[in-house]
Amino acid sequence: MSRGFWFILTSASLFLLLLDCCHGSFVGICYGRNADDLPSPDKVAQLVQDHKIKYVRIYDSNIQVLKAFTNTGVELMIGIPNLDLLPFSQFQTNADTWLRNNILPYYPATKITYITVGAEVTESPENVSALVVPAMTNVLTALKKAGLHKKIKVSSTHSLGVLSRSFPPSAGAFDSRHARFLKPLLEFLAENQSPFMIDLYPYYAFRDSPNKVPLDYALFESSSEVIDPNTGLLYTNMFDAQIDAIYFALMALNFRTIKVMVTETGWPSKGSPKETAATPDNAQTYNTNLIRHIINETGTPAKPDEELDVYVFSLFNENRKPGLESERNWGLFYPDQTSVYSLDFTGRSPVDMNADANATRSNGTTTTWCIASSKATQMDLQNAINWACGTSGNVDCTAIQPSQPCFQPDNLVSHASYAFNSYYQQNGASDVACSFGGTGVIVDKDPTYDDCIYTRTGNNQTMTSNNNTTAAITSSRSSSSKQVYSSISSALLLTFLLFLFDLERA
Repeated sequence: MSRGFWFILTSASLFLLLLDCCHGSFVGICYGRNADDLPSPDKVAQLVQDHKIKYVRIYDSNIQVLKAFTNTGVELMIGIPNLDLLPFSQFQTNADTWLRNNILPYYPATKITYITVGAEVTESPENVSALVVPAMTNVLTALKKAGLHKKIKVSSTHSLGVLSRSFPPSAGAFDSRHARFLKPLLEFLAENQSPFMIDLYPYYAFRDSPNKVPLDYALFESSSEVIDPNTGLLYTNMFDAQIDAIYFALMALNFRTIKVMVTETGWPSKGSPKETAATPDNAQTYNTNLIRHIINETGTPAKPDEELDVYVFSLFNENRKPGLESERNWGLFYPDQTSVYSLDFTGRSPVDMNADANATRSNGTTTTWCIASSKATQMDLQNAINWACGTSGNVDCTAIQPSQPCFQPDNLVSHASYAFNSYYQQNGASDVACSFGGTGVIVDKDPTYDDCIYTRTGNNQTMTSNNNTTAAITSSRSSSSKQVYSSISSALLLTFLLFLFDLERA
């Protein structure tokens, strides 16, 4: 072959690599099975496909589950439980046998992309943390023998308790009690380009310290900002602050290349009498705002535009989990596969997962709008406008700019009303979408005046839901966007190859 041909082949390979690396952030879901009333794995796999869920975490390597997800295209994160850490850490043959019997018969028809070795071991009453890295090393060696170490990443999950400090985020630091465990773990992750996996629950921070943590801050609903005094970075939600605390803790130990992945987060829909924040409304609000935040790819204040993959906990309510009532009520679905609450899977519009095929969602017979409260302070209104018109709210606020139809009257109440309503209508005209920290008010009288038109759901934003179009937990690009991206990528590649071919001929 000519040197020019090798140049073309190498350049094309690099081009494909660049295209493949830019996958964007995704949101997946955790499939826990600590219950005695769940549907069969086959039915679960069908449920996941019906809702276009592309990423699922399971907590073991159950063969029936792996079989159920064969040829579905769903990417699985599978787990090695803490109870199995001892045999996996002691002998390489145990890891080899496990991979040969539990993974290889189903791979790649069942897509497996991550293996978690141990889960929240620092919270475990048994002292098993010392077993994690040896077990991870043996699993990685087994994958290398099978030629899969570049396709399946190995890591371990942690609770936020692995930190000794998380506020302010810039002071984030790992607990020195876990130093002997964490140093080799982080070295393993950095060497093998595996993510640091963390389970984050702002719900617990609010539940345990309601006087210190505002509910709206935990729910992504705050219109005010918390300032990190060391960096000047502004935080509008606890989730971002916790993520950045992890990043600062990693940087403090000079591990700057390790990415963070959230392997569990969510909000319970029911709790004990003292768990007053565990409600369907709050669960819907948290998960809807979380998904919108992730797929908008805004990153965190310390890591803007950084990709962040997240798994929502959990697919089902699990009736055998011990503890308070909330522990058994984190699911998006009841065991009969009906939804616990409607969830905005795409970050754009609420979709009722129980809606009949081809059912049209509207606001019912009464059309409503969202406007700003005249009793709100100027500061709250300005903060709310900044949020709605910024990357978080993603509202087109052109109409309230100078010389535009909604600029007059030039005051914050009027401008906020237009921005609030645009956000409200874009997000299904739900009560949650007109919160704005208590500055939004739902009205049934059209605020439209002169040439300033206030949109409404009924006339130009009607949404449909059926088995083919139901929005779902997926990557930051929709299926259609992926198809467009794929077509563009193919066209770019073809153009690139033709260019190189002409260059070689010349």
